[in-house]
Order: sequence, then structure tokens, then C-alpha cells
Amino acid sequence: MPREINSTPNAPSSPLYSQAVRAGTHIYVSGTVGVDVSTASLVGDTIQQQTRQALANCEAILNAAGAGLEDIVEIGVLLTRPEDFAGLNEEYARWFPSASPARYVAKLGVDLPGILVSIRATAVTA
Repeated sequence: MPREINSTPNAPSSPLYSQAVRAGTHIYVSGTVGVDVSTASLVGDTIQQQTRQALANCEAILNAAGAGLEDIVEIGVLLTRPEDFAGLNEEYARWFPSASPARYVAKLGVDLPGILVSIRATAVTA
């Protein structure tokens, strides 16, 4: 099955990875953080602000690949500070109030200055 690279200028990017890769009906979104591409800066220093922006970035990437948040079947979350778990859940529940995708949360293993969360997703389309 051939793979298709998907990208958008509406989310952070790097030459080191693809924002998303489509393989058949599956779309794999790379981990994204709370950077606003219009300012090239982190959106704030709270877990809620960074979670909101990271999810908006995931949504922009999915939209560029022809999908949306409703197509997500699994989300992976990496937290810098485990004590931010409650704040993460607070913002996450606004994005997925019901029929949430499968999810895992783990501790981010690298120190990236200012980064509180990284979120990746897998979506399936028809």
C-alpha cells in the first residue's frame, strides 16, 4: 500500500518528520505541540493553553489530509509534568465531550524548553 505525505502551513512542521502520513484509510499524525504558527511561539505556559493549541494543530493537519477530529480512533499524549494530568483532561474534555477516541498518556522523555504537552493521533476515514 503506497503512503501519502500530508502537510499544511497551518500547523508546526519540521524537515525531520512528516506532519501526517496516510496509508490507505489510516492517517497517522505526528506529535504536535502548542505552537501557534502565526507567531511561531508557544501559546502560553499552562497545560490548558498548550493542549488547546496542540489539538487545534492536530485538527489542521487532519483537515489537510481530508479528515477531522471525528475520524480519530486513537490519541497519544506525552506530558512533561505528570501533575498536569487534571488540566490536560479539563481541556481535552472540551474537544471530545462524548464518544472519545482511545487514548494513552505518558511522560515526555525529553526536555524541550517550555513544552508541556505533545499530542499525536491516528484517524481512519472511509
